Amino acid sequence: MRRTILIGSVASLAIVSIAFVAVARQPQLASRARLVVVERANTDTVIDTDQSGDDSTGDLLTFHNPVFDRSNDTRVGNDQGECVRIDPARGTWECRWITRIAGQGSITVEGPFYDTRDSVMAVTGGTGAFSNARGQMLLHARSATVFEFAFSLQP
Repeated sequence: MRRTILIGSVASLAIVSIAFVAVARQPQLASRARLVVVERANTDTVIDTDQSGDDSTGDLLTFHNPVFDRSNDTRVGNDQGECVRIDPARGTWECRWITRIAGQGSITVEGPFYDTRDSVMAVTGGTGAFSNARGQMLLHARSATVFEFAFSLQP
């Protein structure tokens, strides 16, 4: 019985050690970084939650859009997320989404979106090369359907 417990304990320790090494070897953000990408908002869908036909508090905006490099030429990933309309008169939404960069990982943000001005959102986490990222993202409208995401990241 003791031998079985000892073997089980050693096996469990080995599995935990291997998992720890695998996680520790994943690429992570090593220093401050700035990443700028461009979203082409071509799937944005507003759901009229109260079925009033008006832009009203509680309406839902969902999206899953392609993301391009800073020059808006080469596709580098995609995003997906949702926003809830907070105040139509002031043009405010509260949003959260994930931006995936192919071969690198994803960055999650949360914060305000304004209909008529730039906003700053919090970076709340990430995966892959961004797994330890924190910081903020400046959201700037280049046009009505093209948005620049300027991530200021730190480990």
